[in-house]
Amino acid sequence: MIKRIQAWLSRNDRQPKPVEISPDNIPRHVAIIMDGNGRWAKRRGLPRIVGHQNGMKAVKRATIAASDLGVEYLTMYAFSTENWKRPKDEVDFLMRLPVDFLALELDELIENNVRVRVMGGTDALPDHTRGAMEEAVARTKHNTGLVLNFALNYGSRKEIEEAMRSIGEDIAAGRLTAGDISSELIDSRLMSGGLPDPDLLIRTSGEMRISNFMLWQIAYSELWFTDIYWPEFDKSHLHQAVAEYQNRTRRYGGLK
Repeated sequence: MIKRIQAWLSRNDRQPKPVEISPDNIPRHVAIIMDGNGRWAKRRGLPRIVGHQNGMKAVKRATIAASDLGVEYLTMYAFSTENWKRPKDEVDFLMRLPVDFLALELDELIENNVRVRVMGGTDALPDHTRGAMEEAVARTKHNTGLVLNFALNYGSRKEIEEAMRSIGEDIAAGRLTAGDISSELIDSRLMSGGLPDPDLLIRTSGEMRISNFMLWQIAYSELWFTDIYWPEFDKSHLHQAVAEYQNRTRRYGGLK
């Protein structure tokens, strides 16, 4: 009986019921830790790369769904600074995914007024990966719709380290004093500079951790975890997350 109930709950989580969403309380910035591609493939007896391929399709679904809802910024955790530890053939494949994704989808992104942005250590990326991202950024820079921000070769601790080093260098050179340090100054030195902090952070695959992702920026973000694997993620799951977000009260440490 317990196993049957657990199986039903699993199916129910993967096929959420329709929810009502108020257009007056849409999260301005949604960030997603896209997790579970490999496990999705393993459950089906498929190579991990097939999971990554299907994860790329989920990126498109999530982007369209977020744009339709009126989300202004969508940040996708595409490749972390720790992901270089994976087998070389898998890393090589992951470095091809942005190239393939943009080759297939960039024209449609442009048609939908999406602006592509990237944050992370892009200098360490292979030429073909960096070139594809630079082309997407350049071709969409005048678009005024959803900002699709890829976190690529990104790690939040490294980001904060580099921001502190930049501020320290300015203090040493006399351009700043210690008294000039503020949250706003730190914000401006982060890789996400110019973006508002995420209102809603989503993580798929059932893992309940942050994994070195936007540690400074998510100080007051609402967190939403789901057991579904990233390749399964679609509009209904985004709607479920936003509906849950709208049912919460954001106090920012105060009272309402």
